Amino acid sequence: MTVSLRKGHHMGNNMTVIKRILQYAHAYTLLIIISFICAVVSVILQLLVPIVVGYAIDAMVKAGEVNFTMIYNAVIMIALMMCVTSLAQWLMAYCNNRVTYGVSKDLRNALFSKLQHLPLSYLDQHPTGDLVSRMIADIDTFTDGLLLGFTQLFTGIITIVATLGFMLYVNVVITLVVVALTPLSLFVANFIAKHTYQYFRHQSEDRGNQTAFTNEMIEGMKVVQSFGYEPTSIESFDQLNQELETSSLAAVFYSSLTNPSTRFVNNLIYAAVAFTGSLYAIAGSITIGEVSIFLSYASQYAKPFNDISSVVTELQNAIACASRVFELLDEKEEIEAEDILEDCNGKVDIKHVFFSYTDKPLIEEFNLSVLPGQRVAIVGPTGCGKTTLINLLMHFYDVNSGAIEVNGKNINTISRHSLRRQYGMVLQDTWLKPGTIKENIRYACKDAADEEIIAAAKASHAHHFIKRLPNGYDTYISENGGNLSAGQKQLLCITRVMLALPPMLILDEATSSIDTRTELRVQRAFYKMMQGRTSFVVAHRLSTIQESDIILVMNQGHIVESGNHQTLLKQNGFYAKLYNSQFEQE
Repeated sequence: MTVSLRKGHHMGNNMTVIKRILQYAHAYTLLIIISFICAVVSVILQLLVPIVVGYAIDAMVKAGEVNFTMIYNAVIMIALMMCVTSLAQWLMAYCNNRVTYGVSKDLRNALFSKLQHLPLSYLDQHPTGDLVSRMIADIDTFTDGLLLGFTQLFTGIITIVATLGFMLYVNVVITLVVVALTPLSLFVANFIAKHTYQYFRHQSEDRGNQTAFTNEMIEGMKVVQSFGYEPTSIESFDQLNQELETSSLAAVFYSSLTNPSTRFVNNLIYAAVAFTGSLYAIAGSITIGEVSIFLSYASQYAKPFNDISSVVTELQNAIACASRVFELLDEKEEIEAEDILEDCNGKVDIKHVFFSYTDKPLIEEFNLSVLPGQRVAIVGPTGCGKTTLINLLMHFYDVNSGAIEVNGKNINTISRHSLRRQYGMVLQDTWLKPGTIKENIRYACKDAADEEIIAAAKASHAHHFIKRLPNGYDTYISENGGNLSAGQKQLLCITRVMLALPPMLILDEATSSIDTRTELRVQRAFYKMMQGRTSFVVAHRLSTIQESDIILVMNQGHIVESGNHQTLLKQNGFYAKLYNSQFEQE
């Protein structure tokens, strides 16, 4: 009972996926119609050839009674029909390619757009490699299957229908013999197709897991090699590779059964037609030419079943991949508000906020009021909620309850784009895109002039190292600034913020990778930039935040102390212990 339910689920899921594919193909309706017309023309002309050949055979059956005129006319007609057929097939292939690659382009655009609107919680919980696999490998597989479907499925179905029509025109009884044996081929193809979907689905999932693991290992290769993790890494990859091999072999084994099975059935049909046709020819009911027509039609009638059975297995693979793509497209997006935040003065109020990533509470009953232009430092042990608070301020995550207000407006009612434009953010983790130094700095302000970029770089003390690069500000850097040091990358990220100069700043260990001498200079630049701007500074080195207006001391998601540096030291509480422990170490 369980198996039958699964099969029903797969068939229902298949139909849902096919309907959604057709929705994407709807934009290419004209090309599909042209392709269908070309397929009809191509098939009918190919089916007319055996009739012309049959007449030619009948024109030269008896010795001394060869009708050369009829044979000559037959040759001319066949040549013309083949020329038109070739042209129709070329046009059909062109249309099919346009439709297929157009649909795959639209799907990739939809997927990439979807990724821009998914909440960070989803991206944090799913391996990057698997998402990349869905966008690249799964859509490539889907494209191959769809192209085969358009190319062979249309032609195959039209060929079957048209062949039956032509055979009925020539002889009804022999046609009925063919039709009676046809369900055998359909039964075999259907039986195998039902079993292939789940294996292709597993294959696609295993491929995604392998891509995710490979991506993870490449990105962390320094750590892998530093800790001698290579043998374990190879073992883990080998296990994933083994799982992919198993699922691939199972999928290919079942799909490879289709073609020989249907060929066997089709050969039976061919033999039955030859036997029946011979009996009719001996009885004088049909001519030798008509027997040759039937044998040709029997072969042409059988061929689409072989093609379609091959296509069905490819389509099963394509549908399995498409279902993974649609799963991602169906994920719940962030709810985007329409209200625009303008003339931000930097006032931030956090009221009774509760938040947790999982069922375990992280931030509870959090309250904070920040006046415009105040500098707020956030300190505390690892895991106390400092970075989480930054994620909530930037609306990367929604609070479970309570409210965060900017300029007196709840950020849930403000569009994320307009909210985030009010913040300048520098994180401990740097991000740079492949491109020139200038392009990476201008990422924060697309219309900035070269003079403004240079001024921002001088303010961040990045100008001196940029000028030493081979092409200065036009130097090309690889993905994530691979050819720069960690400190240089962080300076470029600081330069971005100094170029944008938003009304509010978030600095999360923004100088953690910079040498002490440069850090002192950057800190002075930060202090200058912070004047009149609301700033949130996350720091582990407490010596860097002594001049903050408010120091929030967090522990286990709660504010345990707050005040300025001197006040907190006098309290001789949690902050004093943190500060004194660092002072003793220094």
